[in-house]
Amino acid sequence: MKHLLSLEQLSREDMESILGRVDAFKSGRPQHSRPLQGQTWALIFSKASTRTRVSFEVGIHELGGRPLFLNANDIQLGRGEPIKDTARVLGRMVHGTIIRTYAQTDVEEFARNSGIPTVNALTDVEHPCQILTDVFTFQERCGSIQGRVVAFIGDGACNVPVSWIWAASKLGFELRIAAPAAYQPSPELVRRAGGRVVCTEDPQAAAAGADLLYTDVWVSMGMESEAAQRLKDLAGYQVNASLVRLARPGALVMHCLPAYRGKEIDAETFEAHADTIFTQAENRLHVQKGILDWLVS
Repeated sequence: MKHLLSLEQLSREDMESILGRVDAFKSGRPQHSRPLQGQTWALIFSKASTRTRVSFEVGIHELGGRPLFLNANDIQLGRGEPIKDTARVLGRMVHGTIIRTYAQTDVEEFARNSGIPTVNALTDVEHPCQILTDVFTFQERCGSIQGRVVAFIGDGACNVPVSWIWAASKLGFELRIAAPAAYQPSPELVRRAGGRVVCTEDPQAAAAGADLLYTDVWVSMGMESEAAQRLKDLAGYQVNASLVRLARPGALVMHCLPAYRGKEIDAETFEAHADTIFTQAENRLHVQKGILDWLVS
């Protein structure tokens, strides 16, 4: 039984197998294989979503399946039913489940108890579907990511840079994380991952010669009460024209969206790189088809 619960648990071979499927799904849309024909896949979402929900629902449909969206507050999970009980029920009714929630342990417990393929569509710990998409987008535009330099600027301890850490350790590129000391990933995590991961408080040093500059929101879902402090602490970690000039000529700028212009990225830089950013968003659909195809193959 295959699951996609985290990049930490995904081998390099499986990452490459997923990524190797994406071109055919993108170029052949919608006249491609339909490996989910006759299947129903549940989407259990405890967090708001635009790109993740739409890309998975459309992707399941175009692969021949039926998406069944379940807001966690509208099912018994919202009234305190244990996740393992929900898993054991859905495992007898649907063919796979995609979960977007807070606790990584919930996704892992669901996978253990359901007996069906389970996908982490975002938790507080990791965002594996996003980073697989980002790697695909980079390689689509620039060739292999192996040996290249990715600079993440902003909150370096949230789920997106954590997944970037695991991607770097397995795909052989250098990751630089520029964040205030209190917003850097734990040294234990960096040691456990291995690979070439550098943490710094200097965004200029991180950006120098980078092939990709990447940023994300400073206030993630569930952290709204910390917004004022976070905006103050991260004010010097904006992706803008001066930072882009330090990167390698032709470097990509990415953002996993939604973007708050004037905070983690300025409006001018966002619009200058909008084609890359919205291609990145579109590629969520194609990469997630690759993930689903890999899960049932």
